Amino acid sequence: MPIDEELAVELLGRTDHGRLAASLRAMPFLALARHIVVDGRVLLRLHRGCGYHRACLGSVVAYGTDNLASAGPGESVWSVQIVGRCEAVEPTESQRELFGPAPRFMDGEPFDPVHLSIEPQFSTVHSADDAMERQFRRTL
Repeated sequence: MPIDEELAVELLGRTDHGRLAASLRAMPFLALARHIVVDGRVLLRLHRGCGYHRACLGSVVAYGTDNLASAGPGESVWSVQIVGRCEAVEPTESQRELFGPAPRFMDGEPFDPVHLSIEPQFSTVHSADDAMERQFRRTL
């Protein structure tokens, strides 16, 4: 895996939630999702009730997250995006545990989880300075 993709996956693993970007009938949308990183793949859990998963299955999607709200004083802020083909997945019991408890409701409806998987084919990492990227390049 190239260094940029390794860095992107490493950073994704440091957050719990992100935004899934795709299109539905040529109209773009963003959907909130919970994610975990397993063997270089990003597994997503989102609410089935919105129907966004149907637009994603078999399609190329983007997924991103950042630390803009959680960076401490003096800590570099970053954002990461991956792009890859989205597939349905049935997580193992241990993977379900990594997701943690599901919310009880989403948009006023009982939360009905659906799980997707993205294998990153392309990734971008942006940071306020390059100190963070230099640090990760040394540790990867």
